[in-house]
Amino acid sequence: MSVVRYKQGELPPLTEERKAELKALADRPDSEIDYSDIPPLDDSFWKNAVRNPFYRPTKTSTTVRVDADVLAWLKSQGKGYQTRINAILREAMLRSLHDKP
Repeated sequence: MSVVRYKQGELPPLTEERKAELKALADRPDSEIDYSDIPPLDDSFWKNAVRNPFYRPTKTSTTVRVDADVLAWLKSQGKGYQTRINAILREAMLRSLHDKP
């Protein structure tokens, strides 16, 4: 088996046979879809769901004025004080977004 690679936007055109196959699938009612091998996504699933572990948000360099005692407290906890600042701000952001009506 060989690996076929395409660049985005450079896919080969669909053949008439493939178009007919896709149309036949699109025309089938949802009731004909076999979900027997897929577990239901109930509330317990979403309660335990975690963000993609490979997701890395884009970091932006900025300058922030912080009270000297706050910075001293963050630095006193060891290396990674900027990461801790980000975690504290992210927690506040998520709490704020969650509390919005």
